[in-house]
Amino acid sequence: MGRTSIELAPVGVQDSETGSPSSESISQQEDALAQNQGSRQDFSLPPADGGKDAWFFLAACFMLEGLVWGFPFAFGVFQDYYTTHAPFDTSSGIAVIGTCAMGIMYLDVPLTMGLLRRYPRLGRWSPIAGLLIMCLGLALSSFSTSAAHLVATQGVLYAVGGSVAYSPCIVYMDEWFVQKKGLAYGIMWSGTGLAGVVLPLLLQRLLDGYGFQTTLRAWAVAVFVLTAPLAYFIKPRLPLSAATHARPFDLRFVFTRTFAVHQAANVVEAFGFFLPGIYLPSYARSALGASGARSALTVLLVNVASVFGCVAMGTLIDRLDVTTCILISTLGATAGTFLLWGLASSLPVLYVFCVVYGLFAGSFTSAWTGIMKEVAKGGGDGEGNVAGRSVDPSMVFAFLAAGRGVGNVASGPLSEVMVRGLPWQGKAAAGYGSGFGTLIVFTGVTALVGGGSFLWKRIGWL
Repeated sequence: MGRTSIELAPVGVQDSETGSPSSESISQQEDALAQNQGSRQDFSLPPADGGKDAWFFLAACFMLEGLVWGFPFAFGVFQDYYTTHAPFDTSSGIAVIGTCAMGIMYLDVPLTMGLLRRYPRLGRWSPIAGLLIMCLGLALSSFSTSAAHLVATQGVLYAVGGSVAYSPCIVYMDEWFVQKKGLAYGIMWSGTGLAGVVLPLLLQRLLDGYGFQTTLRAWAVAVFVLTAPLAYFIKPRLPLSAATHARPFDLRFVFTRTFAVHQAANVVEAFGFFLPGIYLPSYARSALGASGARSALTVLLVNVASVFGCVAMGTLIDRLDVTTCILISTLGATAGTFLLWGLASSLPVLYVFCVVYGLFAGSFTSAWTGIMKEVAKGGGDGEGNVAGRSVDPSMVFAFLAAGRGVGNVASGPLSEVMVRGLPWQGKAAAGYGSGFGTLIVFTGVTALVGGGSFLWKRIGWL
């Protein structure tokens, strides 16, 4: 793009350790703002990393995270309803609805984030605009008579609105939290885990009592009422005149070695990450004879544990090297999958696996803030900024999210192939011989490869 494009960029220097604006940089920006205002005493910025404004912003992001992402994570409830109730019980492609809702939200983050960077003033209106699109998608889906209608409304339209509403949270997070950035992201991302506990129970009761039409319309109204007031708090800390200046839009960090190595591990990890959430209830019912309520508890335990895992990893990423944090997540997820799920022959053991998997695998994305710092710190190649230009951490996040979306979309068809015909059934012990053995091994292997950046750094690739 030309020199007239606008993008958020540090006015001063960056902290060499974090890749984030240093205290000196923030002070320089405040001084510049004071001069523009005419008097230093007449102007002050709200504090970063604390103060009511920062915590109100984080609370709003936490709520928005839960409401936007929690709904597609609870799609299993709708899938069970649609496949057993007219007019959708004879339709094929029901699973595509949930895949579209979640996958598109991941995949289009670079587009929505790029638009907000190119036109930063859209950020203040983006949450409301996205909210309206989301609610429109939910309302229209209540009139659906075929799976194709649901894919277009509850899937695609909802996903577009969700990403538009959610992107400002990432764009402004770097302004509100600098030293506590990892903790802030961890708290925000834990909102999805909490919503993953509450929403399935709530939506199941609504579907059982009122049907899908009333449920979708009621949820559309509830989302608007709960989310609209939050838009006021999702705002930039720095005035746009001070936070932006004209410079070309640069995404060359995508082709640097540091980003490529982390992205490769991120995509592979995503291929297996979503599978337990999809298949654990079926495994509990078919392999262990659990009732409907007890089998559903598996997913709830994963989601509850991920709340604590995200916050804990967010705290660690502010203190430890990113590859060390990824290793912690990898070891817990891999060992839990192979030793607990693979050898599970009773419900209590399976429940222990659910907690372990939620704590460790569920916290993997909280390490993204460390990847953002690594790429931004050296321009992505460890040898300085790309062509002398600083890297935008929020765009690093956007492409990491897109990579996770690739894994999310591809894992569905792959998993269907792996469980078709129930391979290894009766030919191996415990979970490995349940018909889900190939799925368990695939989940464990992808979790292990997801921690490859720890090894790559030790041999000098990072």
